[in-house]
Amino acid sequence: MTGWQDFAETKVPVDGGDLAVLRWAADTANAPTVLLVHGITGNSLAWAAVADEVAGRATLIAVDLRGRARSRDIVGPWGIDQDAADLVAVLDALDLDEVILVGHSLGAFVAAVAAATYPERFTRLVAIDGGLGFPLPPGEEPDLVLEAVVGPAVKKLSLTFADAEAYLDFHRVHPAFVGNWTPQLTAYLTRDTLELAGGGVVSSCVEKAIRADGKQVLLDERVRSSINGLSCPVDFLYAARGLLNERQALYDEERLDFGGLDREKVRVEFVPDTNHYTVIAPGAGAKAVTRALLG
Repeated sequence: MTGWQDFAETKVPVDGGDLAVLRWAADTANAPTVLLVHGITGNSLAWAAVADEVAGRATLIAVDLRGRARSRDIVGPWGIDQDAADLVAVLDALDLDEVILVGHSLGAFVAAVAAATYPERFTRLVAIDGGLGFPLPPGEEPDLVLEAVVGPAVKKLSLTFADAEAYLDFHRVHPAFVGNWTPQLTAYLTRDTLELAGGGVVSSCVEKAIRADGKQVLLDERVRSSINGLSCPVDFLYAARGLLNERQALYDEERLDFGGLDREKVRVEFVPDTNHYTVIAPGAGAKAVTRALLG
């Protein structure tokens, strides 16, 4: 049975450099293949708990988006359309004609744009606490809104930490992670840790990449609404609580209606006992995602 540590890692050439890719192989013949896309400052090990839950019933392919973790040396260009093109480059490099596509948070927007742009490559989309956007309030500055919404995930880009343990400690007090710390989370954050030549560590994320993707979600109506125009089946899973484990989640029934989610085209599932991050973590989140991607 495949566990979360049983992955192989490779690099795929893309515009501007090489994209890091993890692969968890299926244990059975004729199992589906699933392409997984992480959130705005995440990396491929965000999907470790899902890999554990899937347990070899599908082949899982997870990328480090450009400008993150082991894809940080890509020099650009940045943006969600480029991220979507990178996904297709991964399919081509791995000789995959079509796959199930799964995205979390920002990754759900990337996945929706990819499915809209390259519909012949994706048989189904599973969007998890992301992929449906809302118009930016008039007069608001996109950078400030991005920092307000994403919080510590963007704040950490400007910080230097004494060592890798201090970087973990910064996240241990994050409200979404308090009481939810796991070995998979440690591995995920360790992958994001970059040691500096002069001492100290920082997040591996390239700030230009993060802000380009985040601004596009806020400003580009096509990106905000791509999920409603897809020709493939779509599942939309949303967490019970928000990015800081607050009671107001990113989505609720009223916000789904405000965002114009097309209920005739999209299957919607509320995932109780989760926040924006634990919706893909061990427990209720990984179980719900696995049910959805296995269909």
